[in-house]
Amino acid sequence: MPATSHDNLVVSQYDSRAAAYLRSTVHASGPDLVWIAERVGHRPEAIALDVGCGGGHLSFLLAGLVGHVVACDLSRPMLQTVAAEADRRGLRNIAVREMAAEDLAFAPASFDVVTTRYSAHHWRHWQGGLQAMRRVLKPQGLAVFADVVAPEDALPDTWLQSLELLRDPSHVRNASLQEWKKALASSGFAVLEVTRFRLRLEFASWLERMRTSPVHAAAIRSLQLLASAEVAEYFSLEEDGSFSIDTAVILARPL
Repeated sequence: MPATSHDNLVVSQYDSRAAAYLRSTVHASGPDLVWIAERVGHRPEAIALDVGCGGGHLSFLLAGLVGHVVACDLSRPMLQTVAAEADRRGLRNIAVREMAAEDLAFAPASFDVVTTRYSAHHWRHWQGGLQAMRRVLKPQGLAVFADVVAPEDALPDTWLQSLELLRDPSHVRNASLQEWKKALASSGFAVLEVTRFRLRLEFASWLERMRTSPVHAAAIRSLQLLASAEVAEYFSLEEDGSFSIDTAVILARPL
């Protein structure tokens, strides 16, 4: 079987899903976006970076708050979709760049705001990405990290990573909140505020968004049907396979 790099696997998974992620209500809305808008506030002179922008929903939000937004992602079709949608919305202050989180090709202290949302669990070198974001952030800048957070308990944590990997082979790991705090501290960030949210995932659309293979979809359902009472309760597991997960948004500044 031909080998491929992790970055190439991510690209192969997401190149053909750009439109689905643009349309995704899970990504296009949510209380976390409201939270982010309130914390970032209006900064007309600021330059913001959205790392792993995906369908661009955080970039679109930032475009109404800051002077200029750079949206970066590994997937060129994702970036093309973001650029086209920004043009359709009349958002002339968004530029797109193709690059990995760990390899941000910008000068040190280039940005007033750095952000990432629902992307970090795909990064091959998670802490390397955090360190890269710290490097390009200005000394008085603001950082926002939003993602699914893993349970601290090993049992539901194992289940979450298993379901995520079966759905999407480019998944690396959902970190726990304690892992996030430790990694951010060692990357040069001081955490200012953390807010947790609960996110319900409708099973059919969750699979369809990634075009999960029938074999993997069947494996996910098989695992769900075998779930213990503790696992079923933690994920609020429903009869049709829909379930709920924990997410968090972390506000931080450079140390």
